[in-house]
Amino acid sequence: MKLTKIALIGGFLGAGKTTLIGEIARRYRAAGKRVGIITNDQADDLVDTMNLRSQGFDVGEVSGACFCCSFDHLVDTADQLIGEHQPDLLLAEPVGSCTDLVATVVVPLKNLLGDRFELAPFGVLLKPSHGERILNSSRSARSSGFSAQAEYIFRKQIEEADYIMVGRRDQLDDQKFDQLTELISHAAPGVRVFGVSPTRGDGVDEVIGEIESPGVAGRRLLEIDYDTYAIGEAELGWVNLAATWTPDNSVSQIDLNILVKSLVQGIADAAQVHGEIAHLKASAAAEQTRAVANVVANAAEVDLGLAAGHQVSGDIDVIINARVAMDPDLLKTLCEETLQRMSCEQSVPGVGPGMIEISSAVSLRPGRPTPTHRFTTTTPQ
Repeated sequence: MKLTKIALIGGFLGAGKTTLIGEIARRYRAAGKRVGIITNDQADDLVDTMNLRSQGFDVGEVSGACFCCSFDHLVDTADQLIGEHQPDLLLAEPVGSCTDLVATVVVPLKNLLGDRFELAPFGVLLKPSHGERILNSSRSARSSGFSAQAEYIFRKQIEEADYIMVGRRDQLDDQKFDQLTELISHAAPGVRVFGVSPTRGDGVDEVIGEIESPGVAGRRLLEIDYDTYAIGEAELGWVNLAATWTPDNSVSQIDLNILVKSLVQGIADAAQVHGEIAHLKASAAAEQTRAVANVVANAAEVDLGLAAGHQVSGDIDVIINARVAMDPDLLKTLCEETLQRMSCEQSVPGVGPGMIEISSAVSLRPGRPTPTHRFTTTTPQ
């Protein structure tokens, strides 16, 4: 029986994993190959899933827990994609606050299901600003805006990678890139490091080369302090919200791009007063087009990651995913208040007033990770 290749692309929240995975999938599709994508989140209503599906990709979602704690759900989702679409490759994007993925996902897939799946080397994508702040030992432990426990997760993600990608390469000059590469080499000695910029195309072929290489997946099993890990994950307030925006009768057309950028900016302005933004994104969809915007740090610019193809009228489906180091219930309130306030305003050009109906709003702190499997050696147990 032909083995299905699975490639995990990990990395901290806001690293740009979804954008990279989308570009990898596009290149495989252009080469006449079929790709399935598996997204992962602690709750339902995931912007990334809707984003990738709107681009025409076959996407399955594992929600409610990370891959390591929902291993069986991960396998079932993979089997469903294989049964329905026969992909040549499955790209899997784990939750950005997770680590220990080699011991709890990569090695278990190899050792327990090696007759069905072939594991590609495990890649980790790094956001330059996180790397500069967290890996530079000359800075204070809290200079990143996150606690030492959250930074612990970031460091362990780097340490367990088979290869490391420095994202946003187009925004780094050669000197900064070399300095960051040196910091990474101290944190993860002997691991290959290269830059990527999916929007410009830099490094994507190198990622595909790693995926297609015969290299061994999951070479670095780590010792993980799960108490520290659990504290680091629980630092983040987690909100997934879904709503319907019904424009006022006086509004003939709405610009979804302006709507999502204004929504993300409004929530970011309110949330960064209380804590560090790890990732905040929103999606708005209507009439078979979608816009997605996100921001990945306090005071960072809002990025329009996916632009809508045209203006729309009628009901708009809105999804908000917010990950901020603050109380999750307060974060949910800020998301709801920003949405309601925007819907009452007439001062946002291209949007106008409307009525909001919130269909679901989940706020949480991730619980202590409890992996389904955890291998301490690379050989079957």
